[in-house]
Amino acid sequence: MAIQRILCCCASGVGSSLLMRMNVEQALKAMGKTGITVRHSSLDNASAENADLFIVGGDLEKFAGKLPKVIVLSNIMSMPELTEKLAKAFHE
Repeated sequence: MAIQRILCCCASGVGSSLLMRMNVEQALKAMGKTGITVRHSSLDNASAENADLFIVGGDLEKFAGKLPKVIVLSNIMSMPELTEKLAKAFHE
């Protein structure tokens, strides 16, 4: 399945999810990926119908188990970690 929609999630859907969204958009641009919608939300509002790929911080890993395809970031501000995990997700 091609990744067309990415949802970055945090506990409240405002702070760290927005930062992750901005980093994901930057990483996708650097990777030459276009036509992908990136949004942010609280994890409570995330469901399999919302996106093809979900990105969460390590603190929410155990709560993201219900989602089909998840990237868990140890450091939500690490561009190398994000880029590496995004590249892997696009090649799976």
